[in-house]
Amino acid sequence: MKKIIALLLVVATMLCFAGCGGKKDDAKTDTTDLDYVKDKGTLVVGITDFKPMDYKENGEWVGFDADMAKEFGKYLGVDVEFTEIEWESKIMELDGKTIDCVWNGMTLVDEVKAAMATSKPYCNNAQIVIVNSKDADKYQTAEACKELSFAVEAGSAGEDAAKANGYKYTAVKDQATALMEVASGTSTAAIIDSLMAAAMVGEGTGYADLTYTAKLTTEEYGVGFRKESNIVDEFNKFLEESVSNGKLKEVATKYKIQASLID
Repeated sequence: MKKIIALLLVVATMLCFAGCGGKKDDAKTDTTDLDYVKDKGTLVVGITDFKPMDYKENGEWVGFDADMAKEFGKYLGVDVEFTEIEWESKIMELDGKTIDCVWNGMTLVDEVKAAMATSKPYCNNAQIVIVNSKDADKYQTAEACKELSFAVEAGSAGEDAAKANGYKYTAVKDQATALMEVASGTSTAAIIDSLMAAAMVGEGTGYADLTYTAKLTTEEYGVGFRKESNIVDEFNKFLEESVSNGKLKEVATKYKIQASLID
């Protein structure tokens, strides 16, 4: 009889531990991506050096996207941390939780929409050709640009445009590097975002001898979160509020991109 009682006690103890373990697993399953970010108290934003969206000024990340990311952090009640990433590794960085979102003038191409939970678009953009001003008249169409050697950001919409047009190109770290390649003569052209070109190319900029010519694509910008992340729902609410209270237009006007906003 004593042996039977002892055996029953062992079985009861095992069932108790199994029950506790089940509750713990359930708790883990119920934790959302938003809970994860709020629990750690930080939203880590993946970016590249991309004026006027994200760039450093006096050691601080500023720009239209950077400023709006800070506003979103306030909305969520968390701090915002910016991490410079290799653009072609953005999906891997996101899935590996090195970052919590990609917010860097990101074009909503099919690859991005398939791999991330993407926000509503907030800005219009285009991929355009950058050449030396003295050569601009010769390269006004996509076809005429086929004789050029391009620098493009690896993993970007610019690289996609180069492939689609059959251009000879070299993939570089980011769009800023692509511009430097043209300025130094290492490449004869670059493909970058029209918003960046407006801020960095032409008279009164750091690249006064460069200009933009052919428009290769039209596209839209969005923010990317982990696949199935519920943070995207909070972002879309934040975006709507930012439109209605005028904050989005205020920040866009500060960086002179208000004409590109999507209503």
